[in-house]
Amino acid sequence: MAARPAISIVMPLYNKGGQVLETIASVAAQTHSDWELVVVDDGSTDGGPVLVRALQDPRIRVVSQVNAGVAAARNRGIELARGDLIAFLDADDLWLPGFLDTVLALEVDFPQAQWFATGYEIRPVQGASYVARLRGAPKGFRRAILPDYFSVAIQSNPPVWSSAAAVRRDAIQTIGGFPVGIDSGEDLLTWARLAVRYPLAYDAQPLAVFLISGIERKPDPTDRVGQALVQLMQEFPAVPSLRAYLGLWYRMQAVIAMRFGQANLARQWAWLAVRYGPGQMRNLYTLFLALLPPAWCKALDTRARSLLSNYKDSAAS
Repeated sequence: MAARPAISIVMPLYNKGGQVLETIASVAAQTHSDWELVVVDDGSTDGGPVLVRALQDPRIRVVSQVNAGVAAARNRGIELARGDLIAFLDADDLWLPGFLDTVLALEVDFPQAQWFATGYEIRPVQGASYVARLRGAPKGFRRAILPDYFSVAIQSNPPVWSSAAAVRRDAIQTIGGFPVGIDSGEDLLTWARLAVRYPLAYDAQPLAVFLISGIERKPDPTDRVGQALVQLMQEFPAVPSLRAYLGLWYRMQAVIAMRFGQANLARQWAWLAVRYGPGQMRNLYTLFLALLPPAWCKALDTRARSLLSNYKDSAAS
């Protein structure tokens, strides 16, 4: 058997034939070349796996399974990966050339950490790209152990995103991998389960690119992620900011429910957002919107966002 690679990369692939070769090209362009890529074909029907196999790169393996979802595909990749450090890359996202070197350097410099992440760029379908906001970290934070993950997450874009993260095999297996059967939020739950147990080493450089598809998943009325976060809060009561993080979770779910016209669900979750995060003004604003008739809610929120955008533009000039 070939020598164990410095890092294994797990890539779920489901009907991304139009993007996957560009994504793999961003792996091939890395300044660090001692990697393996495990592509898990999760029941694709568009010929994407054929394109990947045609590359004939000995560092790339393609395995196929019946469609079971992104979490199951990642877990299969973890099982097959040969490296002790595992990075994740979705088939429609990109890495900048220094991503792997940066993650491996974090592993060396912060041996107490069990998972590692970098900043990332967000490219929406429409509008300008921007670097994900990182707020709540110590002033001047650039590269270190990120203190109080949940407190930072409440104030930021998600500080950890699946295509800009790597984790030691033992750590991800200890928490049972990614939760299967959850359509939305399975990655956020995974990061929360890691955060309560292990230090996170973080480099704020934006070295990955999140290409937003514009497709939004419907909210889960059974609230499996929220219930799992409540259980996590009960298991780890010494993590006080986890409760406020629950407020953030329910605010996000309330906003999505409003977008899909699910008014009762939006109100239920907005109440929970305030209950768990009463000090977050956005939670109170979301509850206010949720209590309005849907047409009023949309008009008011659109107007408020327009005013805020104009204020930011004028302040910048």
